[in-house]
Amino acid sequence: MAQQMDPIAGYATTMKIVSPGDGAAVKAGDTVTVHATGVVKETDKKFWSTKDPGQQPFTYQAGVGGVITGWDQGCLGMQIGEVRLLEIPAHEGYGANGFPAWGIPPGGTLFFTLECLKIE
Repeated sequence: MAQQMDPIAGYATTMKIVSPGDGAAVKAGDTVTVHATGVVKETDKKFWSTKDPGQQPFTYQAGVGGVITGWDQGCLGMQIGEVRLLEIPAHEGYGANGFPAWGIPPGGTLFFTLECLKIE
């Protein structure tokens, strides 16, 4: 995924808008529902997707630390229908220990593709 990524001010996570959305934008404190797919950069293996059979869109509160830092900050400003790719370094993801149960190695960099479905 050698793509030009844009910085997120104050963070090491970078982002790219894959497909623009419109309307209201996600701000800290909003309840957001997304489709999300996570891939480990080092292994190119998907570890989670809300689009897989039996899964459902994921709802969380944005910008308040309820999800990993890179995702928490990387979702801010998304609009309904927008698809955004995030590249999240380990220290803004699952850190030095990784998340072995999901196949995320120690120090693993993550790609998350988020699709904003709803903002409340």
